[in-house]
Amino acid sequence: MRILKIQDCFFIGMFMLGICFTMSAQTGQINIQQNELIPKLLELKSEMTKDGKLGERYTIQLYYGDNNAASNVIKEFRAKYNSLPSSVIYETPNYKVWVGNFRNRLEADRALLKIKPDFPSAFIPKPQRG
Repeated sequence: MRILKIQDCFFIGMFMLGICFTMSAQTGQINIQQNELIPKLLELKSEMTKDGKLGERYTIQLYYGDNNAASNVIKEFRAKYNSLPSSVIYETPNYKVWVGNFRNRLEADRALLKIKPDFPSAFIPKPQRG
């Protein structure tokens, strides 16, 4: 193996230094053009999120079965708890009775504790995305 002389090291160092000074990064200019509707859409999305129309929402399921029994369950629920929104959802081949539109699991659990004595089969399914 050959040991480099001081003169060779000097030339290699100068060569490397020259390369470092001659190298430069590219410069450029970026122009972003966006549709004027994008800020309006972002504002609409934030309003819908506040109103509970977007994002994960928790519901309580009271019943799963045929249409006649689902109608009876929702009538009974609305007679006792008219403050919570309720609906019958069709999922082939059965119907579900869903109650509430809760923002977090804690709210849903509190409502479930109130509802459970009258509807013992009630539970909180996995949250639905809006």
